[in-house]
Amino acid sequence: MAESKYHQGRFNPRNPEKYKGDFRNIIYRSSWEVEFMRYCDRNPNILEWGSEEFFIPYYDPTTKKIRRYFPDFFIKVQESNGNTKRYLIEIKPKRQTRPPVPGNKKKKTLINEAITYEKNCAKWKAAKEWCEDRMIEFKIITEDDLNL
Repeated sequence: MAESKYHQGRFNPRNPEKYKGDFRNIIYRSSWEVEFMRYCDRNPNILEWGSEEFFIPYYDPTTKKIRRYFPDFFIKVQESNGNTKRYLIEIKPKRQTRPPVPGNKKKKTLINEAITYEKNCAKWKAAKEWCEDRMIEFKIITEDDLNL
């Protein structure tokens, strides 16, 4: 098996009772995701959390097919006013949250970045609509939010 260039592995929570899903099978696909998992696991204001535990169907405009989008995280938070709030969280590099800028990039790189951005926009549109129907807030978190 080829070695991945990304930081991937299994996460073992300290507080498995907070995890909504199979806590023995929590997979992270980046160092940013594992950092967010630690935050969710250890933060007393995070009452529940899950990672890629369900999917949202979306229309992929690049393939013209219906696909399945597995959001990175679902969290339920106890706010300072005593209320609880639910969030759907996607963790992405900031560069994938905006249209690509040509600069000195090769044509193939620019095309791949444009396809990624278009797919992300389609996923996020579906996620926002899904969340609105369920009174959940959708948030995209980048390296700026993670203070990396």
